[in-house]
Amino acid sequence: MREMETYAIVFFRIITIMVLLLFSTLFIMGKRPIGELPVFDFLSIIVIGAIVGADIADPQIEHMPTVFAVIILSVFQKGVSKIIIKSKKIRRLITFDPTIVIQNGEMIYKNIKKIHYSIDEILMLLREKDIFDIRKIDFAIVEANGDVSILKKPQHDIITKTDMNLPHELSNLTLTVILDGVLDTKNIKILKKSVDDILQKLKEKGFDDYKDVFYASMDMQGNITTCPYNEQP
Repeated sequence: MREMETYAIVFFRIITIMVLLLFSTLFIMGKRPIGELPVFDFLSIIVIGAIVGADIADPQIEHMPTVFAVIILSVFQKGVSKIIIKSKKIRRLITFDPTIVIQNGEMIYKNIKKIHYSIDEILMLLREKDIFDIRKIDFAIVEANGDVSILKKPQHDIITKTDMNLPHELSNLTLTVILDGVLDTKNIKILKKSVDDILQKLKEKGFDDYKDVFYASMDMQGNITTCPYNEQP
C-alpha cells in the first residue's frame, strides 16, 4: 500500500510540475526558440529543471516549496529581463554584446579571441549561412545567442544565373590554406597548388612568414585572402 502511495505522489507531481513548468518556460521565453535565449534566461531554465527534477525523483521532498521556488524564479527572471531592457549598464554585465568578427572581407582576430571562438567555429557558422568566401562579407557579427548575422557586400547580393539568362559554370571553390598560422597542405593540393605558390602569394601580400597569418583562403583561380594576427605590414 505504501508503494502505491509513492507512485501516486510521483504521478501527481509529474502532472502538476509539467503544467507549471510549461507555463513558466513560456513566461520566460515568450515566442523565442531555445537557440535564441539570452544566457540569463537559459540559466534560469536549467535551474528550474534541476529543482523540479529533484521534486519528481524524490517523494520525500516537500512539493509546495518546489512549486513556490519555480514561481519565484520565473518572476525573478522576468523582472531581471525588464531591468536589462531599461538599463544598458546592467545588460552589459549579464549578457554578451554583439561582436564584429569580420569587416570588409577580413577576420578580426582580437575580437574572435575575445569571445573564445575558434576560426573553425566561425567558418562553420558562415557555411551554415551559405557563405564560403569571406571576401563577400561586409560585416559578420556574432550575436548574444551565439548565432552570426551577415551583411554581404552590395556586389554580392543574391541573384541567380537563370534570372540573368547566363550559362552555368563550375563553382569557384574557396578553401582554407592557412589556419592559425599552419599550412593546410591537403587543401593546397585540392587547389592544385604547391606550398611555394602559397608563399609567393603571401609575399605579394607583404608577408615574409606564413606564421604571421592566422587565416588565409584561396579560390580555384588563385585569388588569396589573408587575415593577419596583427595589422598587415
